[in-house]
Amino acid sequence: MVNGKRVLIIIPALNESGSIADVVGEVRGELPGVDVLVVDDGSTDRTAAVAAAAGARVAKLPYNLGVGGAMRLGYRYARDHDYDVAIQIDADGQHDPRYVPKLVDLLDETDLVIGARFAGEGDYSVRGPRRWAMVMLSGVLSRVARTKLTDTTSGFRAANRRVIDMFATWYPVEYLGDTVETLVHTARRGYTIRQVPVAMRKRMAGTPSHSPAKAMIYLGRAFAVLTLALIRR
Repeated sequence: MVNGKRVLIIIPALNESGSIADVVGEVRGELPGVDVLVVDDGSTDRTAAVAAAAGARVAKLPYNLGVGGAMRLGYRYARDHDYDVAIQIDADGQHDPRYVPKLVDLLDETDLVIGARFAGEGDYSVRGPRRWAMVMLSGVLSRVARTKLTDTTSGFRAANRRVIDMFATWYPVEYLGDTVETLVHTARRGYTIRQVPVAMRKRMAGTPSHSPAKAMIYLGRAFAVLTLALIRR
């Protein structure tokens, strides 16, 4: 329980055996009253075994579906097991679980809460085309959601029961659909969205894959995903 609510932490993971034990251990240490579900998204390493040994419940997909497919399974688990709140946390250790109570608190006033970088806390920064894409997405989606959003691609999110039920039956698996399209869909169906400033940390293991070419591809894909999300009903 967190602030009187049954909370499920959902951690989608693909080949994160180097960090998943520390992530699960930190969540359980900081938030002893929550349950932790690791959704192994078709990993070829020991992610599932390491997560289970660290004390997490594990759901293992037979092949890689992407973050969207893993999260859909997580939301179905949350719905079927009657949780009040479902919170997504990344498996690389960048999300600090000490912010979870703040996200849960804000669910008393709204339906979906984003743990936002670029909102006045921490020194996380992004430059070049990737930053341009984030600014564009945040500007458009702030209008759609009718509230200021500075980090619409954040994977640190908390959902209440109403949104859990929706995401359990509808959740996109396309690239960036789990962030951009979910916000458009949520706002257009009358649910409210807010954000909480959070500080982002470095990965516990592995290295991020960034390059100028990949950043330009990200910009193009972000624009395409946003356009499709706005067109779809």
